Amino acid sequence: MKLMFIGDVVGAVGCSFLASKIKQLRAKYSADVLVVNGENSATGNGITKVSADMLTSLGADVITTGNHAFKRHEAQHIFDDTPHLIRPANYSDGVYGRGAYTLDMGRAQIAVVNVLGSAYMEPLENPFDCIDRMLAGISAKNIFVDFHAEATSEKKAMGYYLDGRVTAVFGTHTHVQTADETVLPGGTAYITDVGMTGPEESVLGVEKSIAIKRMRLKIPVRFTEAETPCFICGAVVDFDEKTGRARSIERICER
Repeated sequence: MKLMFIGDVVGAVGCSFLASKIKQLRAKYSADVLVVNGENSATGNGITKVSADMLTSLGADVITTGNHAFKRHEAQHIFDDTPHLIRPANYSDGVYGRGAYTLDMGRAQIAVVNVLGSAYMEPLENPFDCIDRMLAGISAKNIFVDFHAEATSEKKAMGYYLDGRVTAVFGTHTHVQTADETVLPGGTAYITDVGMTGPEESVLGVEKSIAIKRMRLKIPVRFTEAETPCFICGAVVDFDEKTGRARSIERICER
């Protein structure tokens, strides 16, 4: 089987571009399952019912998020009403939403787990302890992890920590695709960051002049999406659904 993971979709422009390409992209890579990180899919970041519904309508079997999961006031209703929308599992038990979702494909069960890194991020439960706790409650052989983290070292450490225990570890959050896709010795596919989907000539999707102003002058600014040609970044993992081991991982960068 093949699972396609699409990196952080940025705003309405990213959603629209994904809508125009996803059918051809799934056919090109013969993807059986589609997972999309949608934590920035709403204009101004976060996720709304409109953006969640759009990603679902495009065929997303699971939608992952990250540190922007709860940016919108309507977030609780979205997570309550959308079972296949998940948030980082290392939030406290009292937080609404789920940290994992298991998809029943008939011939195989596929679990997707969302975890937030701790380096330069929110001070939540240790992600290594969190993933151990989550895996203890998952019976599916095929497990895919969206590790939403800032530090490349923490992502690499998580990849090796989970090698042989999960099917794949996809790094998200930094919006910049890395060129280190590999299948680790234990059979786990890994990439430090799958990248983003949205305006390519931008600063992580934001209009570059605005981002430069914020970083240069250190004053508050309102981020707006860049209006430049888009690209789609992600990865496709070919895996043996009977063993949960990855055969290969291929980066996606479609303009």
